[in-house]
Amino acid sequence: MTQSAHILELARQLRVLRAEDVRNQGWSPQLLIRLHEAGKLQRVSRGLYGLPDAELSEHQTLIEVCRRVPKAVVCLVSALHFHEIGSQLPHEIWIAMPEGSHSPKLSYPPLRVSRLRGTAYSEGTEVLTERGAIIRVYSAAKTVADCFKFRNKIGLDVAIEALKDAWISRKVTMPELSHFAKINRVEHVMQPYLEAVTQ
Repeated sequence: MTQSAHILELARQLRVLRAEDVRNQGWSPQLLIRLHEAGKLQRVSRGLYGLPDAELSEHQTLIEVCRRVPKAVVCLVSALHFHEIGSQLPHEIWIAMPEGSHSPKLSYPPLRVSRLRGTAYSEGTEVLTERGAIIRVYSAAKTVADCFKFRNKIGLDVAIEALKDAWISRKVTMPELSHFAKINRVEHVMQPYLEAVTQ
């Protein structure tokens, strides 16, 4: 197999390909441009390539962000939308990054970055594979607790709606919510709302 054939096979496996993926295999990233010019790869966005006939996922932008920002975890409004909780439609991709990490430099899509430390960043991450591509997103319960933690940023009404909808649709359990409320240090804030939804 030629390097080009290997790259096309890798694109089939990963769905979205970066120059770094090609370089890690010991192949020339210049081949990505040649394959693009030959119509064998399409440019999905800056620095990302995929097969022209590849069926795009409804979560394509999340896949692209997770490929380009390895420490990013989809959070808050974007995670609510992913889990189909509440009525919020994000106009940007909300991601969590570890405290002290550099801000990602992406021209597209627009990002909203939240900094988290320790278990508030590391716990509750679900790594999902969609058509071979990876999406890192916080679980439904972690997302609801995060909404209360960042209620000043997204609005208390959004957090309350998320809690009610997640509870009614059985996407969360009380032990999960309590666990993440404790990690986020919002037990006292969430307590009256937790009591209200269980009555």
